[in-house]
Amino acid sequence: MKKVMSIEQVVGSMGSGMTIGIGGWGSRRKPMALVRAICRSGLTDLTVVSYGGADVGLLCAYGKVRRLFAPFVTLDSIPLEPHFRSARQSGSVEFVEYDEGMFMFGLLAAAHGLPFLPTYAGLGSDVLRVNPGLRTVRSPYGGEELVAVPPLTMDVALVHLNRADHRGNGQYLGPDPYFDDLYCKAADRAYVSCERLVGTGELLKEGPVQSLLVSRAHVTGVVEAPNGAHPTTCEPDAERDEAFQRLYARSAAEPAEWALFRDRFLSGDEGAYQAAVRRWHEEDSR
Repeated sequence: MKKVMSIEQVVGSMGSGMTIGIGGWGSRRKPMALVRAICRSGLTDLTVVSYGGADVGLLCAYGKVRRLFAPFVTLDSIPLEPHFRSARQSGSVEFVEYDEGMFMFGLLAAAHGLPFLPTYAGLGSDVLRVNPGLRTVRSPYGGEELVAVPPLTMDVALVHLNRADHRGNGQYLGPDPYFDDLYCKAADRAYVSCERLVGTGELLKEGPVQSLLVSRAHVTGVVEAPNGAHPTTCEPDAERDEAFQRLYARSAAEPAEWALFRDRFLSGDEGAYQAAVRRWHEEDSR
């Protein structure tokens, strides 16, 4: 069964108020083409679950986020995502902050349909103080206290991979899976964008069987989106666009500069975005 969709069809299937999980990590292999389409859409009041980067920042800049579950929001080479910082300082976004390990266990619990998973992560930290809804449990095998992390369930998950076939099997070729498989299992519906759609028989030509991260059984739709993680990494297909990321971060500092950035790069569809980025690089290299 072919599951190929357009970017617009994926976003059109989503609704305001949903909980959306976004794969990748910081400024690494984020499904930015899909995120940019959400920014162009009428979707609002979203709850976002993410090891956050420019995905979270951009959605905050467009006023799409009501609540965020994340252990951090970073651009990696730029420690704190500037639009997220502004949203937090203004109080426009409710932030549920987890330790990185707790966040992983929340994904695991949701992926396996469990009411919670116990972990040492978070004990002795302020995570429990700032999240009074979290509970601890005692081990039945020794009485140790553990944090009971609830499942990070989602209506929709969005991930970006290097390769996928028309049925939704997804492959990563870079250094890390970034928990994208857990996002797909934890969500009611999962959508995969990829650098290139290939035939099923082509998937193992570039990587071993272990690189087949996402099963079609967990995927609702797949989108071919070349350079769709830009400006984040998508190794080995693309490195992070550090120059563009710096421009993005600088523009966030002043409303007038951000308006110019939005008008130049984000006023059209994904094709217009990619063309505008190419033109900017050509002009910058002169």
